[in-house]
Amino acid sequence: MTEENVFEKYNRKKQPIEWKKYTKIGIFLIVLLAVLALVFTNIYVVKEGEYKVVRQFGEVVRIEEEPGLNFKIPFIQSVTSLPQYQMTYDVSEAEINTKDKKRIIIDNYAVWKIEDPLKMITNARTVINAETRMEEFIYSVVRAELGSLNYDEIINDEKSSRGSLNDRVTEKVNKLLKRDNYGVTVTDVRMKRTDLPPENEKSVYARMISERESKAQEYLSKGDADKQRIIAETDREVRELLAKAEANANVIRGEGEGEAAKIYNSSFSKDPEFYNLYKTLETYKKTVDGETVIVLPSDSPYARILAGDTE
Repeated sequence: MTEENVFEKYNRKKQPIEWKKYTKIGIFLIVLLAVLALVFTNIYVVKEGEYKVVRQFGEVVRIEEEPGLNFKIPFIQSVTSLPQYQMTYDVSEAEINTKDKKRIIIDNYAVWKIEDPLKMITNARTVINAETRMEEFIYSVVRAELGSLNYDEIINDEKSSRGSLNDRVTEKVNKLLKRDNYGVTVTDVRMKRTDLPPENEKSVYARMISERESKAQEYLSKGDADKQRIIAETDREVRELLAKAEANANVIRGEGEGEAAKIYNSSFSKDPEFYNLYKTLETYKKTVDGETVIVLPSDSPYARILAGDTE
């Protein structure tokens, strides 16, 4: 390689870098990334089963409930989510008094949902506040409803009106929520359990056992009375049947004896001497045995017969 070629190569390496060109490209890339970041950070997705609440300077400007992509104004608007599906809220245990002055502990739960998110935000502000107000209404209504029932009516399945009680409570709670424009609806209120305070359990259980024993004794007494009545009726029917049978037997016996007497009379009238002999022999059967001692005149007919004189 000649000196001239080496010099040209060296001069090419020493040419100045075009910083201005690269600076413009860098700025363009930074701006592009900033714009993309701004766009993506201000896109929000509305999912199935939720509301998206768009606020501008703290005020609600719109509520999106259809699933899809949406865009908010950067730095001015903010987005929060609210559930659109049904939720379950476990109401705190509470102690109430029944109509017959019994204290019981009730435990309820409620199934509810947000129907109008704007009203809910305006009047309740948050989901927690809405649940708090709902719990207060449920407690108030349940206390009023159970306060009109006796304790036995609440716990006894045969007398309980609990099936309709849940519906009544749900309806009244919804009226209170609608009255105050909370924008939420209670789908169902259910009573999970009713318990007695610990200090009352033993006395109430003892009373219930006593009532059941009294009822059992009542059934036993009624059963014994029915038994005695049935036995008496059966004995009376037996006596009536026996009396009737005895009467019929007497009639038949009388008729038979009469018929026999006719036959005897008809037979014996044909030979009176044979009849006398027959009657005499019959008396022998009844009066004479191995130890009989008879003292008779020798000329009596009885003695002659015994002696074998048949003339």
